[in-house]
Amino acid sequence: MFFTYILPAIAFGGMGIFSGVLLTVCSKVFEVKTDERIEAVNEALPQVNCGSCGFSGCSDYAEAIVKNGVALNLCKPGGKEAADKIADIMGLAKADIVPQVAVVKCSGDCNATSSKFTFHGIQSCIAANRFYSGSEACTHGCLGFGDCAKVCPNGAISIVKGLARVDKSKCIGCGLCVKACPNQLIVIRDITNFVDVCCSSTEIGKITRSVCSSGCIGCRKCEKTCEYGAVTVKNNVAEIDYSKCTSCGKCAEGCPVKVIKICGKQA
Repeated sequence: MFFTYILPAIAFGGMGIFSGVLLTVCSKVFEVKTDERIEAVNEALPQVNCGSCGFSGCSDYAEAIVKNGVALNLCKPGGKEAADKIADIMGLAKADIVPQVAVVKCSGDCNATSSKFTFHGIQSCIAANRFYSGSEACTHGCLGFGDCAKVCPNGAISIVKGLARVDKSKCIGCGLCVKACPNQLIVIRDITNFVDVCCSSTEIGKITRSVCSSGCIGCRKCEKTCEYGAVTVKNNVAEIDYSKCTSCGKCAEGCPVKVIKICGKQA
């Protein structure tokens, strides 16, 4: 009885105790020390995981801050609030950060342009763009299926009359919409800038206007009007150098087709 049941039980019990002690010792000896600040920094981030900071996600960015001394103010969605929290955690000086917003460089809503055909495929901009660059007459404009709106974590984008519109009071500047747009119509700029060119067509003025009544004609009047050299016409469309722009609005006032907007508002 003893050798049949009790001794094996004692032996197995002893092996279990020994294994438990051995595992505990090994866990202590080979323990990888983790910096508690990494978790704290990660919690201070908004967990959007947009990649605007240059890292694959918030946790990777948090680890890079703690281990590699990466800048504290790279998180656009978190903005100044997140940067200040991280600075407190790291015991570093708070960094300045300017909030950013998304801008749709297109004015071609259903009142300004028309469709070449009705697209019956998967209702997404990427899918539509694969068929003759989309159903819209202007192949450079907004496709209107809302891929940008679908990825926006804050509900800042909506499709109005076939054109993506950004509610700047909700936009956190994460840039996910930029990646989602197949025509690369969306850009991120500082919220302190107020002038936008709402067109991306690189066709000559005659062709642009034949497909969109709100398109840039490349007349260079804005370029000549701007006394700071902030506006130039490249590839038949006006561009703004925000490092030079003072947001005086003279280019918008002088634009004959009103494609240059103040604060991104539609005319």
